[in-house]
Amino acid sequence: MVVEDDPDVAKAIARKLGAEGHDVELLSEPLPVLARLDNQEDWDVVLLDVGLPGMSGIDVLHKFREANSLASIIMLTGDNTATTAATCMRAGAFYYLTKPFRPFELASMVESAARYSTLRRQLRGTQRAPAPDSLLVGVSAEMRKLRAALDRLASQDVSILIRGESGTGKELVARTLHDRGERGKKRFVPLNCGAIPESLIDSELFGHAKGAFTGATTDRAGVFVEADGGTLFLDEIGDMPLAVQARLLRVLQESEVRPVGGSSTRTVNVRVIAATHVDLSAAVEQHKFREDLFYRLNVVVLQVPPLRDRRDDLPLLAAHFLKKHASGTPLSLSPDALEAMTSYAWPGNVRELENALMHAIALHHGEVLGPESLPAHIVTRTPRSGSAPMPVIDADVDEPLTEAKRRASAAFEKRYLLAVMEKSKGSVSEAARLSGLDRTNFRRLLQRHGIDASNFK
Repeated sequence: MVVEDDPDVAKAIARKLGAEGHDVELLSEPLPVLARLDNQEDWDVVLLDVGLPGMSGIDVLHKFREANSLASIIMLTGDNTATTAATCMRAGAFYYLTKPFRPFELASMVESAARYSTLRRQLRGTQRAPAPDSLLVGVSAEMRKLRAALDRLASQDVSILIRGESGTGKELVARTLHDRGERGKKRFVPLNCGAIPESLIDSELFGHAKGAFTGATTDRAGVFVEADGGTLFLDEIGDMPLAVQARLLRVLQESEVRPVGGSSTRTVNVRVIAATHVDLSAAVEQHKFREDLFYRLNVVVLQVPPLRDRRDDLPLLAAHFLKKHASGTPLSLSPDALEAMTSYAWPGNVRELENALMHAIALHHGEVLGPESLPAHIVTRTPRSGSAPMPVIDADVDEPLTEAKRRASAAFEKRYLLAVMEKSKGSVSEAARLSGLDRTNFRRLLQRHGIDASNFK
């Protein structure tokens, strides 16, 4: 919602935000907005002019806060004094922009404000709560596609290979497939193939007979027998030794297991779901993975996206973990903390996010977690090798700290983009890879800063 009495400014805002994919509504006076607020209507973001006809924008802001609105409100003002800024922030504004503001500043601010509203709504529970302990929450296109695939595949007893980086939740995807299918009443047995010494992996998979080797004092059933009737999840199968791969293939083909040192076989009925963070097709070409086993496992492939490619889901995930680990204490994130988390690349994905929030909860004071509670490497990151250093900016002491930080961030972002485009010689795909972003988001950043990739070729 944009409440602005200058029609030219209002239309310019609507054009810019509409081009960014936002749904925008324009009003020139505040009373109709307050009437709808009284009727429990709410918005994600409200851009509110300070100087409105009939009522001050500050007074309108107070009305929103009195109504417990979850909208993030950005104040628009032609007065760039620190007093006006302080008044807006004390009254509960998410931020304020001084006219004339730059288009990319507006778009960036609205995106941040929308993320904050999403977090607050999820914490208050006005949206449908995610399933307990479910990390498959999110509204991004990637997660919607993954959930749709899980719905279709849960009842189909086919081999599935789950691909994704470490920490993305591959085991959760496998467990979801198991729970929703006909095998859900039987056991789900996970095994990390990369965490077991080569000398023991046969015994873990197929079991062993008493006396089969030193230390085998009793018979032991392997994970195939434990998962009989249910699902066996073989994580990091790309790390499995070649010799063991051959024996695994035989079990998958014959549905029989022979324990190490045993003289008889046992028939098993197991659905095998495998996962890996490596490219198995490349491993096959390098003779590090058996081609016949690859085709046996690679019937259906599910790709779990990294967190950096689904940043729209970060507020929902953060709210989920805050509820999960806060022991009943209602906690929230400050806008600066959420912005720092959104700017971070999350190489450890969802697992790293959960650990970061557990760290913040352990160190928090009060009900709002600020950036100071987060791990230091998330808030103060070292630029990647080859990137431009943080520019030195002379601070204007008449300018509020938040505004100075925003301007410094925008300046650094542009210099970083210029440096990474120079390094990649104008290749957007390579520059996106170096910066840890997907190409769509990277192109959006280039457009925001007016950078033409063809100038670097």
